[in-house]
Amino acid sequence: MSNNQEINPSTNTIQKQHGEEDFGKFLISKVPQVTIFFWVIKIMATTVGETAADYLNFHLHIGLTNTTVIMSALLIVILIFQYRANRYVPSVYWTSVVMISVVGTLVTDNLTDHFGVPLILSTIVFSILLALTFILWYANEKTLSIHSIFTTKRETYYWLTILFTFALGTAAGDLVSEDLKLGYLLSGIIFAGAIALVTIGYYKFKMNAVLSFWIAYILTRPLGASIGDFLSQSSSKGGLGLGTTGTSFLFLIIILGLVVYLSISKRDSLQRSSQ
Repeated sequence: MSNNQEINPSTNTIQKQHGEEDFGKFLISKVPQVTIFFWVIKIMATTVGETAADYLNFHLHIGLTNTTVIMSALLIVILIFQYRANRYVPSVYWTSVVMISVVGTLVTDNLTDHFGVPLILSTIVFSILLALTFILWYANEKTLSIHSIFTTKRETYYWLTILFTFALGTAAGDLVSEDLKLGYLLSGIIFAGAIALVTIGYYKFKMNAVLSFWIAYILTRPLGASIGDFLSQSSSKGGLGLGTTGTSFLFLIIILGLVVYLSISKRDSLQRSSQ
């Protein structure tokens, strides 16, 4: 946050000081601090997005179309709560992430299974859509920092970006593990290695923080998908055979425990935001 802004504790808004033109009322940052908890829950949420979509579609025999409609409706409901909140609420925020992870997976699955769109084409299209979202976001707001998510417009750009990262990650993960036949374990190692390189670039070579964040964020989606498939798929398909049910519920329980902890401890709540 710049020096001429402050949080008004009585109204939970950010306002300008020093007699400048009225800044209006803005929401306090609606996203958490980027800590180890952020990355752990994010990766688990992406894994759940992969396994839960398969569980609902195949094991409960709901079907891809019905699963997509139901999960999209639930996503809209939880996003309404997210938009109406005037601060970061761990339970609402992370439920939104899990739900958008599932929907992002279903978007790619629909394109592949219902419309026969090749994974390479889906990967290219979602990469372009993601790039365009970043361009529009920056052109309008002059920042891509998630610590500046305190207006409705920025929050809309943020969630649209997240949706495209999940859809892209699903397509890219399946492309590498299935179409290129590298398998789930090797694919996971490749994506984890790419994230490690970004981490080294940030801490060792002072790589731009916002750029580092978004590259890592995008890569965690195919990493999570590879982990989910490796744990849930049968040994004949290169997995451990834990099943989508066991994998989904295991990770959901861990996510729930971490969200409860963060709700109580406030370890990832932003007291001040900065652009």
